[in-house]
Amino acid sequence: MIEVLPYSGRWLDRAPGRRTDPRWVNRILAAPSTRVIPMWNDRCLAKDDQPVSLTPSTLPEGAEPVLLGLDGDAGVFAADLTHLSEPDALALAAATATMDVRALVARLTPPEAGTLAYARGILHWARNQRYCGACGSPTESHHAGAARACQGCGKVLFPRIEPAVIALIEAPGDAGRCLLARHKGAPENAYSLLAGFVEIGESLEDAVCREIHEEAGVEVEDVVYQASQAWPFPAGLMTGFRARALGESIKVDPGELEEARWFTKPQAAALLTRQRPDSIGRYLLESWLQNPAAA
Repeated sequence: MIEVLPYSGRWLDRAPGRRTDPRWVNRILAAPSTRVIPMWNDRCLAKDDQPVSLTPSTLPEGAEPVLLGLDGDAGVFAADLTHLSEPDALALAAATATMDVRALVARLTPPEAGTLAYARGILHWARNQRYCGACGSPTESHHAGAARACQGCGKVLFPRIEPAVIALIEAPGDAGRCLLARHKGAPENAYSLLAGFVEIGESLEDAVCREIHEEAGVEVEDVVYQASQAWPFPAGLMTGFRARALGESIKVDPGELEEARWFTKPQAAALLTRQRPDSIGRYLLESWLQNPAAA
């Protein structure tokens, strides 16, 4: 069984073969069952700590709906209201607050959390891709918002995904200890797994080895994939691994970490409540505590 982590985006049918047909998209947008998820400056519009939706007919001028997909036969769109003032956006949606998706996730089902996170990520990209990076001309929405096309050189631009790795590192010859670190600026006792972005020219496994060595001075082997998680804040994809250290010596990069050390299982378990409940880091740590053998 595939583990479902928060912010999974597979709950909607993204209709790849139909979203290129403007007539079909307009028909879906006009359907009574269609709902639009409004965002303001990357934040959800909410009332009583629950996200609100709009109908297409209530969208203001300048709000460009992006098709997220189909929930059964019903269309689900997202719209960025950042061109309005925050009070005007709240009034339009009959909302009382703007909230970070991550602050709402504990009160949402996995499909709801995944849909909101997808809306946040795609709208953030669209707002920041209004001009072509090749020629500087304005861009316009294509494929119902899944792409943008330059009005000057014609280049088609797609959302960029930023892959990152995060790894649980076991001590050499001892599956009962793992490596945790406290990052720069983190409060006391706020330890977590090490993570970092994948660089051009390296595999995911290469990135694990490089990041752990750069940040903690630890060489690792036996890098084994565990799970992945969408992290559209704004465009991340977290890939989780487990690996084994070749030695116990630690030499932290002071520009990245305050400290890093080996934790026993009881010590690591005591830190679980300090891990984000919606993060793959917590999932990797919990999986290790329950099952020391890598999957």
